[in-house]
Order: sequence, then C-alpha cells, then structure tokens
Amino acid sequence: HHTMQKKYDTGLMWFRRDLRVDDNAALYHALKSCRQVFCLFVFDTGILDTLPRADRRVEFIRESLVDLSGQLAALGQTHGVTGVSLIVQHAEAANALLATASELAAQAVFINHDYEPLALQRDAAIQTILAARGIALHSFKDHVIFERQEVLTLGGKPYTVFTPYKNAWLKKVTGEVGTPYLKPYPTRQYGEALASPPPDFRQAVPTLQALNFEKTNLSELKIPMGASGGDALLVEFLTRISGYRDTRDFPAVKGPSYLGVHLRFGTVSIRHLAALALAAQQQGDEGATTWLSELIWRDFYAQILSNFPHAAVQAFKPEYDRIDWVQGDEATTLFQAWCEGRTGYPLVDAAMAQINQTGYMHNRLRMVTASFLVKDLGLDWRWGERYFAEKLNDFDLSSNNGGWQWAASSGCDAQPYFRIFNPTSQSEKFDTDGKFIRRYLPVLSQLASKALHSPWTTSPIELSAAGVELGKNYPYPIVQHSEARALTLQRYEVVKKTQA
Repeated sequence: HHTMQKKYDTGLMWFRRDLRVDDNAALYHALKSCRQVFCLFVFDTGILDTLPRADRRVEFIRESLVDLSGQLAALGQTHGVTGVSLIVQHAEAANALLATASELAAQAVFINHDYEPLALQRDAAIQTILAARGIALHSFKDHVIFERQEVLTLGGKPYTVFTPYKNAWLKKVTGEVGTPYLKPYPTRQYGEALASPPPDFRQAVPTLQALNFEKTNLSELKIPMGASGGDALLVEFLTRISGYRDTRDFPAVKGPSYLGVHLRFGTVSIRHLAALALAAQQQGDEGATTWLSELIWRDFYAQILSNFPHAAVQAFKPEYDRIDWVQGDEATTLFQAWCEGRTGYPLVDAAMAQINQTGYMHNRLRMVTASFLVKDLGLDWRWGERYFAEKLNDFDLSSNNGGWQWAASSGCDAQPYFRIFNPTSQSEKFDTDGKFIRRYLPVLSQLASKALHSPWTTSPIELSAAGVELGKNYPYPIVQHSEARALTLQRYEVVKKTQA
C-alpha cells in the first residue's frame, strides 16, 4: 500500500467522540486515502459555554486528548515520522474546522457519524460550508455496530421491541457476512501517513484553566482516562466478566464493566467489546451473554433515536404525554429533595449521593431512582432525564432518554405502567447488608442492616443509639410509597383509556 496512488494529498481527521487510534473507522480511511493526515480536536465553545465550570466530562476529554496525542506521536514514530501531535482548538466548531482545513490546504475532512439531533444539524451545516470551499467531507459508522436502518423487521420497519431486535442483531452479526461488522480497522498499518503539524499548530493540549474550567475530583475517583485507561479497565473486567450476570445488580459489589464513559467518548471500540463478548458467549459464558445483551441495548436505543427523533423531546408513545404530572411549587420542592438525596428513602438518597459525588450511578440504581421520581413523586420524567444529562460522566442522549422512558413506561419497550418499584424492597433485595447505603450515607452507618432500608419504621431507641435523628440529620420520607403508588395508578388512567 506504500506505493499506491492516494486519492488526496492532504486530509484532516476531526476527532469528536472517538478519542482513540486503534480500530477507528474515520482515522483508518483518512490514513489510507491521503498522502498526509493532520489530526484535529475542537473544544467547541457552542457546547462548552452551556456547561457548569466544574464538569468531569470536560476533564475526562482533556486527559483523553493528552493520551490520544501521545498515541498518535508514538504511531508516527513507529513509521519514522517525528513530531506528530494532535492539533487542539478552542473555538466554535465550524469556524475552527474551516480555518484549520484551509490553512493546512486539506482537500478532505474525515469524521465518524454522531447521531444526536444537534450533532446532525451541525454536521449537515459543516458539509455545506466545506463543499462551498471544494473540500470533501467523509463520514463513517464507528460508534455503534448497527445504525439507523441497518436492522429492520421483515416488514422493512425499525424495531420498537428489544428482544426481536436483539435476535435480528445477533443473526446479522453471526450470519454468513456477519464478521465484517466486528472486524477492526487496522489503523496502525497506515501510520506513515501521519504528518507533523506546522509550527503554528504545535501546542500542548490546553489546560482546564485555559479552557475556563475548574479541576474536579476525577483523579481522586481514580477513573482511568483515555484509550489506555479504557484498555486497562477492559483487561480488569475480563477477569470477572463470567460473574457479570450474578453481580451486576448489587451496587456494593464490583459487578459492572465501568466502560460506559469510555463508550461515550470512544476511548474503547464497540466492535472490540462486542467481538470479545460474542466469542465468550459462544464458549457458553453466561456473564458475557448478559453483558453482550447490554451492548445490544445501546445499539437498540441509538436506532430508536435515529428512527423516532420525536422521542428526544416527547413520549415515544404520545398518549403518555397526556399524564398530569405534579406541577408548581410542590413539584419544585419534591424535585430538589430528589436531586439532593433528601427523600428519606436510603437507597434512593445513597444513589443520588453517588451521582452527585462521582458522576457515576450504578445501573440498577438508575432504574430505582428514575422509578422513584416518576412513580413515587409523580414528576415528569424529562426533569430527571435533564438532571442525569448534566451529571453523568457517561451521558449519552439515546441511552439516557431510553432508560428514562423505560422507567416512565412511555418508551418503546418499557416496563408496564402498573409495574412500580418499591424502593424499600429494592433496597432489601439489592443492598441487603446496607454496604452501599453506609458508604454514601455515613449518617446512617451505625444502624443495623435491617433498620437501614426504612429508618422511619425503626424504634426511637434504636435510632438514637445509632445517632440518627429523623427530621434533623436524616429526613422523614417525603412521600409514603403505598399512597404514592395509588396516585400513580390513577395518574396513568388516561393512558389505559387510550390503549383500551
């Protein structure tokens, strides 16, 4: 391939949510079709200006770019090219891209698809701007295994129910022509096309301060960052993947893969993960089978958002928007208590402390807290969706929206509206010894395990011996579950009428 005539002299690889060198579709195509490739990342002021000044995701990206730039330099070095580095701009995305492409005289820009509604608008606008300058834009699938309408029902329609989708997904992946979908892009073979940027473009990745952001507690949380961090997490997870099915529901146990944030920013390859999971499943590994199922949910929700974009703002099932949610001051008070972990239900409060302190929330607890907001407090699911969007390190529009609509029963393949999690029994079942609750609610740590799940039913003597004063250092429950449940069933009546 060294002597082959390349299609372009100069190409620009624009990294976005694909911050890795290995198995990166757009990078592979750029290196293969250009004599020289420059690499760019833009800290887009259009996005950054709306964020809180201490945002763990910005710090995660920043650290991941340092890792990425190092990996690009090392790959260049392997092929005898010195001085390769990532060009990093801090400006409005379209302007920065255009200025960089023009100045480097790039004939083509390479990107991976981003499916979120605002990203689609941005990329369409950018394609027009580049075309006016005679610059090509090449975009590739990289973030999911199957996108848009690649997996359809026999009737040629997008799937709206998970299990049939999953079966079709597995059939397509393992079918006669299935393997190409999981095949890695061998970027490292083409590293000789990497080019060292001209002097004006050679600067270190800007510090958080230079971007106008503050340091967060990300490093204390010991979250591994960048593609090398993603690799390390994966290696560790593979030592315990076979236990995934049995451990993933217990928040005090190391059960999950913790790769969500890496999938979100593309510091791991979804093809690599799916291939590993599939191979283990074929060996009969039950944990890997369950984990693969979770990866397929991610694809499922991504194609739901592509094919039913209304779900980003409305109920997937429109009749669910006729529900009368609690409004006004009462709603605001209840919502604040939920956000701050002051509901009086220890598992809910501990889960909210976890997301507030770390930007992570255990998957079982995402269901519990969402169900509590919607079906115990009677609040519009969109409020919770927005809060998670602001707090979660691994926030991904399609999965977050899918999860919230699932909990609210308004989603495509959601739990039925009369299925209402009981926060106390969820607590007894999934944090039996109260290990998770004690970690995040130290005020309750002296209570016996039995009392931890519902302190309000515990005798005053036992409470005071444990140093707990209800209404003082730990709240009384803000709603009574059985009453709230009855109200929810009433509230959802409007849906039943339209479905009947």
